[in-house]
Amino acid sequence: MLGYDDKRNFFRMMVNSPCQIQVTDDESSRTMQAMCKDISATGMSLEVDEPSIEIGTQVNVSIDSPSSQVPSLSAIATVVRCVPESDANCIIGVEISEMK
Repeated sequence: MLGYDDKRNFFRMMVNSPCQIQVTDDESSRTMQAMCKDISATGMSLEVDEPSIEIGTQVNVSIDSPSSQVPSLSAIATVVRCVPESDANCIIGVEISEMK
């Protein structure tokens, strides 16, 4: 493909959409607001207001659709990357394992 230098199997679509994440780990189950930065067929990049989330943590991601013509998204995913942005937030990369 012309000009395609990202070595991924699927294109990423930039979305910058608010979403809700339910984190279930050994310590607790909690829900938080996040911003979905981009999405592809197999994963997402999410900005969360936490300093870090442990790699391997399972999360449920929900993105509400502003349009009745486009369905909302609900997925089960696993955290595969966590990059701190500041003392209060980080960007996590998640791999989608199941669409609900």
